[in-house]
Amino acid sequence: MDAVELLTTRSSMPRLIEPGPNVEQLELIKKAAVRAPDHMSLAPYEFIQFQGKDRGILADIYQQAARINDFSDTIVEQAGQLPFRAPLVIAACLRYQEHPKVPREEQLCTVACAAHGMQQAAFVQGLGAIWRTGWTAEDDYVKEQLGLAEDDAIVGFLYVGTPAVPTPIKPEKDAEPYFVSAKDKVLS
Repeated sequence: MDAVELLTTRSSMPRLIEPGPNVEQLELIKKAAVRAPDHMSLAPYEFIQFQGKDRGILADIYQQAARINDFSDTIVEQAGQLPFRAPLVIAACLRYQEHPKVPREEQLCTVACAAHGMQQAAFVQGLGAIWRTGWTAEDDYVKEQLGLAEDDAIVGFLYVGTPAVPTPIKPEKDAEPYFVSAKDKVLS
Protein backbone atom coordinates (compact mmCIF):
# COMPACT_ATOMS: atom_id res chain seq x y z
CA MET A 1 0.00 0.00 0.00
CA ASP A 2 1.45 3.35 -0.97
CA ALA A 3 1.04 6.56 1.04
CA VAL A 4 -1.62 8.06 -1.24
CA GLU A 5 -3.76 4.93 -1.06
CA LEU A 6 -3.31 4.79 2.72
CA LEU A 7 -4.39 8.41 3.19
CA THR A 8 -7.33 8.35 0.77
CA THR A 9 -8.88 4.97 1.58
CA ARG A 10 -8.69 4.92 5.38
CA SER A 11 -11.62 3.01 6.84
CA SER A 12 -12.04 1.53 10.28
CA MET A 13 -12.24 -2.23 10.65
CA PRO A 14 -14.63 -3.20 13.46
CA ARG A 15 -14.39 -7.00 13.05
CA LEU A 16 -10.98 -8.11 14.29
CA ILE A 17 -9.62 -11.56 15.08
CA GLU A 18 -6.33 -13.23 16.01
CA PRO A 19 -3.55 -12.90 15.31
CA GLY A 20 -2.75 -9.51 16.66
CA PRO A 21 0.32 -7.61 15.58
CA ASN A 22 3.60 -9.45 15.87
CA VAL A 23 6.63 -7.87 17.55
CA GLU A 24 7.84 -6.12 14.39
CA GLN A 25 4.37 -4.85 13.48
CA LEU A 26 3.81 -3.53 16.99
CA GLU A 27 7.18 -1.77 16.90
CA LEU A 28 6.14 0.10 13.74
CA ILE A 29 2.81 1.04 15.36
CA LYS A 30 4.69 2.43 18.36
CA LYS A 31 7.12 4.38 16.16
CA ALA A 32 4.22 5.94 14.26
CA ALA A 33 2.59 7.06 17.52
CA VAL A 34 5.55 9.03 18.75
CA ARG A 35 6.00 10.82 15.40
CA ALA A 36 2.77 12.76 15.93
CA PRO A 37 2.99 16.57 15.82
CA ASP A 38 4.11 17.59 19.30
CA HIS A 39 4.64 21.30 20.02
CA MET A 40 7.59 21.80 22.39
CA SER A 41 8.21 18.02 22.38
CA LEU A 42 6.13 17.52 25.52
CA ALA A 43 5.17 13.93 24.65
CA PRO A 44 1.82 14.41 26.43
CA TYR A 45 0.77 10.83 25.87
CA GLU A 46 0.78 7.40 27.36
CA PHE A 47 -0.33 4.25 25.55
CA ILE A 48 -1.53 1.40 27.75
CA GLN A 49 -1.51 -1.97 25.98
CA PHE A 50 -3.98 -4.74 26.78
CA GLN A 51 -3.08 -7.94 24.98
CA GLY A 52 -3.80 -11.59 25.65
CA LYS A 53 -4.89 -12.19 29.26
CA ASP A 54 -4.33 -8.49 30.08
CA ARG A 55 -7.58 -7.72 28.23
CA GLY A 56 -9.29 -9.29 31.24
CA ILE A 57 -7.94 -6.45 33.39
CA LEU A 58 -9.67 -3.94 31.13
CA ALA A 59 -12.83 -6.08 31.08
CA ASP A 60 -12.95 -6.02 34.89
CA ILE A 61 -12.48 -2.23 34.91
CA TYR A 62 -15.28 -1.75 32.37
CA GLN A 63 -17.65 -4.02 34.31
CA GLN A 64 -16.98 -2.28 37.61
CA ALA A 65 -17.51 1.10 35.95
CA ALA A 66 -20.82 -0.12 34.54
CA ARG A 67 -21.89 -1.28 38.02
CA ILE A 68 -20.90 2.07 39.57
CA ASN A 69 -23.03 3.80 36.91
CA ASP A 70 -25.98 1.54 37.77
CA PHE A 71 -26.14 0.21 34.23
CA SER A 72 -28.31 -2.83 33.59
CA ASP A 73 -26.98 -6.36 34.09
CA THR A 74 -26.97 -6.73 30.31
CA ILE A 75 -24.70 -3.71 29.87
CA VAL A 76 -22.42 -4.90 32.69
CA GLU A 77 -22.06 -8.23 30.91
CA GLN A 78 -21.48 -6.56 27.53
CA ALA A 79 -18.88 -4.25 29.08
CA GLY A 80 -16.83 -7.28 30.08
CA GLN A 81 -16.80 -8.50 26.49
CA LEU A 82 -15.64 -5.25 24.87
CA PRO A 83 -11.85 -5.73 25.26
CA PHE A 84 -12.09 -9.14 23.60
CA ARG A 85 -13.23 -7.66 20.28
CA ALA A 86 -9.59 -7.53 19.19
CA PRO A 87 -6.31 -9.22 20.08
CA LEU A 88 -4.81 -5.87 21.15
CA VAL A 89 -6.42 -2.83 22.74
CA ILE A 90 -4.34 0.30 23.20
CA ALA A 91 -5.67 3.04 25.49
CA ALA A 92 -4.43 6.31 24.01
CA CYS A 93 -4.21 8.68 26.97
CA LEU A 94 -3.49 12.36 27.33
CA ARG A 95 -1.03 13.07 30.14
CA TYR A 96 -1.61 16.81 30.35
CA GLN A 97 1.39 18.99 31.19
CA GLU A 98 0.83 22.62 32.05
CA HIS A 99 2.81 24.75 29.61
CA PRO A 100 2.51 28.46 28.70
CA LYS A 101 2.82 27.81 24.96
CA VAL A 102 0.93 24.53 24.62
CA PRO A 103 -2.68 24.55 25.83
CA ARG A 104 -4.47 21.37 26.87
CA GLU A 105 -6.46 21.26 23.62
CA GLU A 106 -3.25 21.21 21.58
CA GLN A 107 -1.84 18.40 23.71
CA LEU A 108 -5.09 16.49 23.22
CA CYS A 109 -4.65 16.93 19.47
CA THR A 110 -1.18 15.44 19.73
CA VAL A 111 -2.60 12.29 21.30
CA ALA A 112 -5.36 12.14 18.67
CA CYS A 113 -2.73 12.42 15.93
CA ALA A 114 -0.74 9.65 17.62
CA ALA A 115 -3.80 7.38 17.69
CA HIS A 116 -4.44 8.11 14.02
CA GLY A 117 -0.78 7.36 13.24
CA MET A 118 -1.03 4.02 15.05
CA GLN A 119 -4.17 3.14 13.12
CA GLN A 120 -2.52 4.04 9.80
CA ALA A 121 0.56 2.00 10.75
CA ALA A 122 -1.70 -0.98 11.40
CA PHE A 123 -3.43 -0.59 8.03
CA VAL A 124 -0.20 -0.29 6.05
CA GLN A 125 0.89 -3.64 7.52
CA GLY A 126 -2.30 -5.43 6.52
CA LEU A 127 -3.80 -5.29 9.99
CA GLY A 128 -7.18 -3.88 10.87
CA ALA A 129 -7.93 -1.29 13.52
CA ILE A 130 -10.76 0.79 14.90
CA TRP A 131 -10.62 3.74 17.27
CA ARG A 132 -13.40 3.47 19.85
CA THR A 133 -14.63 5.99 22.38
CA GLY A 134 -18.00 6.09 24.15
CA TRP A 135 -18.79 5.91 27.82
CA THR A 136 -15.71 3.81 28.66
CA ALA A 137 -13.42 6.61 27.45
CA GLU A 138 -15.32 9.26 29.43
CA ASP A 139 -15.81 7.37 32.68
CA ASP A 140 -14.05 8.71 35.78
CA TYR A 141 -13.60 5.24 37.32
CA VAL A 142 -11.96 3.93 34.13
CA LYS A 143 -9.66 6.97 34.07
CA GLU A 144 -8.77 6.46 37.74
CA GLN A 145 -8.02 2.76 37.25
CA LEU A 146 -5.69 3.63 34.36
CA GLY A 147 -3.83 5.99 36.68
CA LEU A 148 -4.97 9.20 35.01
CA ALA A 149 -5.21 12.52 36.81
CA GLU A 150 -8.18 14.89 36.63
CA ASP A 151 -6.71 16.93 33.74
CA ASP A 152 -5.73 13.80 31.80
CA ALA A 153 -8.04 12.06 29.34
CA ILE A 154 -8.63 8.85 27.47
CA VAL A 155 -8.63 9.99 23.85
CA GLY A 156 -9.75 6.56 22.72
CA PHE A 157 -9.16 2.85 22.68
CA LEU A 158 -7.48 1.56 19.54
CA TYR A 159 -8.51 -2.01 18.79
CA VAL A 160 -5.98 -3.81 16.56
CA GLY A 161 -5.98 -7.25 14.96
CA THR A 162 -6.42 -9.19 11.77
CA PRO A 163 -9.48 -8.19 9.73
CA ALA A 164 -12.17 -10.89 9.97
CA VAL A 165 -13.42 -9.86 6.53
CA PRO A 166 -12.00 -7.53 3.87
CA THR A 167 -11.97 -3.97 5.22
CA PRO A 168 -15.03 -2.17 3.87
CA ILE A 169 -13.78 0.97 2.17
CA LYS A 170 -16.16 3.87 2.60
CA PRO A 171 -17.29 5.70 -0.53
CA GLU A 172 -15.09 8.58 -1.58
CA LYS A 173 -16.19 11.85 -0.02
CA ASP A 174 -16.15 15.13 -1.93
CA ALA A 175 -13.78 17.41 -0.02
CA GLU A 176 -14.80 20.57 -1.86
CA PRO A 177 -17.72 21.62 0.40
CA TYR A 178 -15.44 21.60 3.45
CA PHE A 179 -12.80 23.93 2.02
CA VAL A 180 -13.82 27.56 1.65
CA SER A 181 -11.98 30.56 0.37
CA ALA A 182 -10.81 33.04 3.01
CA LYS A 183 -12.40 35.89 1.04
CA ASP A 184 -15.77 34.12 1.32
CA LYS A 185 -15.43 33.42 5.02
CA VAL A 186 -13.45 36.13 6.81
CA LEU A 187 -15.64 38.99 8.02
CA SER A 188 -13.17 41.90 7.99
